[in-house]
Amino acid sequence: MEAVRTAAEGTTASNTKEVKAFGTEAADAPLNQMHINRRTPTPHDVEIDILFCGVCHSDLHTARSEWGPSLYPCVPGHEIVGKVVRVGGHVSKFKVGDMVGVGCMVDSCRECQYCQEGLEQYCEPGMTGTYNSPDKHLPGNPTFGGYSESIVVDEHFVLRIPDNLDPAAAAPLLCAGITTYSPLRHWNVGPGQKVGIVGIGGLGHMGIKIAKAMGAQVVAFTTSESKFDEAKRLGADEVVLSKDAEQMAAYRGTLHFVLDCVSAEHDINAYLALLRVDGSLALVGAPEHPLPVAAFSLIPGRKSFAGSMIGGIAETQEMLDFCAGHNIPADIEMIDIQQINEAYERLLKGDVKYRFVIDMASLKQ
Repeated sequence: MEAVRTAAEGTTASNTKEVKAFGTEAADAPLNQMHINRRTPTPHDVEIDILFCGVCHSDLHTARSEWGPSLYPCVPGHEIVGKVVRVGGHVSKFKVGDMVGVGCMVDSCRECQYCQEGLEQYCEPGMTGTYNSPDKHLPGNPTFGGYSESIVVDEHFVLRIPDNLDPAAAAPLLCAGITTYSPLRHWNVGPGQKVGIVGIGGLGHMGIKIAKAMGAQVVAFTTSESKFDEAKRLGADEVVLSKDAEQMAAYRGTLHFVLDCVSAEHDINAYLALLRVDGSLALVGAPEHPLPVAAFSLIPGRKSFAGSMIGGIAETQEMLDFCAGHNIPADIEMIDIQQINEAYERLLKGDVKYRFVIDMASLKQ
């Protein structure tokens, strides 16, 4: 396959190519095969043949309009790994044949203070999500995600997948990996610190691995005693049954940092109590309802309660390189795209260890 060079200079937004995808037309409809339009690569674009796409809980929420009205048709998927098959004439970072990834965003304004600081995820006008955002290249259409044959993305938002990472197991790093890496990095987690990871699921299992690789002493918190051995396998030094008041009390005032990966309702004050003076708790799970925070969970110990989302492009590349250097893949279960509706139901039950990844070759069957 040859690269698009000078020919791409004349590309316009009206030039499109039809590709196969899996998506839904409505919040109450299952995902089915459909056809969508992708733009022809512009001078700064990379066209990617999608090999693997992770399944995030956000996909389910968005497909079913559970976070507010979604744009339909909706084609989810923001944990994308594939091979470059075409590049625009001004592309300098990638070439045909490169293994690359695309995470949760495909554009931003590039001009606001946060974009200038490499924090595109906090773009003031708003980043362009990989799916379910207005597509500025194809006005009137939403962006479509990775449950599809291919995707066209500006090179600035394309990431290099290190050679020693398994491409399938690297896909969830583009959401679950960076969602946990970014706060651990921001709060300078490292040797000499005792760090709590709350929840051992799609996010939490990555949090344990990354915090351990950063040199911290890792304490995992779970509501299930059956997950103790699993938490230790992932790298936890200690495991606590969070339903046991006596076990929780033993850790009161001992942790430098807590990464809360739980999306269900839970008592946030119980975890704030575990922080040392000047300790911080960062929430990356997204519970449906507000979490009540007692003033005296924070005031006496000068504690901080914060939130965090994904990282910027530079930090996401840093995370991929870190995971490659420390041999940190995601733990995955491979599925065919035809199993996606069943996978969504299993997600709701927590029946996956720890991320589903779609073999996109199944879409071509």
